[in-house]
Amino acid sequence: MTGTAIDGVVFDAFGTVLRITQRTNAYGQLLREGRRQGLQLAPDSIRMAMTTNHSFDEIASQLGVVLTRAKRLELSTGLKRELASIQAFPDAKAAITLLQQAGVKVGICSNLAASYGPVVREIFPHLDGYAFSFELGVMKPEPAIYHAICNQIGVEPGHGFGSERGRVLMIGDSPSCDRDGPRAVGIMGVLLCRTGAGTIRDLIQFAQLVIDQSKEGLVQLGGQAR
Repeated sequence: MTGTAIDGVVFDAFGTVLRITQRTNAYGQLLREGRRQGLQLAPDSIRMAMTTNHSFDEIASQLGVVLTRAKRLELSTGLKRELASIQAFPDAKAAITLLQQAGVKVGICSNLAASYGPVVREIFPHLDGYAFSFELGVMKPEPAIYHAICNQIGVEPGHGFGSERGRVLMIGDSPSCDRDGPRAVGIMGVLLCRTGAGTIRDLIQFAQLVIDQSKEGLVQLGGQAR
């Protein structure tokens, strides 16, 4: 692709291409159990789970949370139920297929605990790259995670709003992580608003705008409120 072509598209995971239909929030429950035991756990203690490639039990141990056999079974069962309930949004696979058939490189960039990574890869097994916080040790909106996904899919950020190089787009449902964070490193960040309140309402619409390369489409993608 040349000129103003879009060479790569990066998707957020949950809320964008994936949804949890039975949320049990095992990691949040783990923090609550630790506080019940008197541990001084800050609200961002869950960051450890998001930036280390450790199992649920290892995270509990590192936080100092003591789990009885019954509590460990309760939390692990809930986590398994949540993982089993993860589904792709109906438009996600079709949109990714459209982009891949058009020659666009596709990746996923997401803040995840290690338990979720294999599920994401299983549902979307043939992408060009996967940048997960638990593997990289950094979280969105830190610049390093966006650079990592661009390196994996073989595109160069920094030309998101230029006209002489290929563009890299990211789409997701978080203003800070999927719009502003990417834009800070030169990726055109686009908000997905499935409620219909925003410019981009579904991923088929988004993929078609990318593929069409029409002047109207590029204005829509780049012109959302910051």
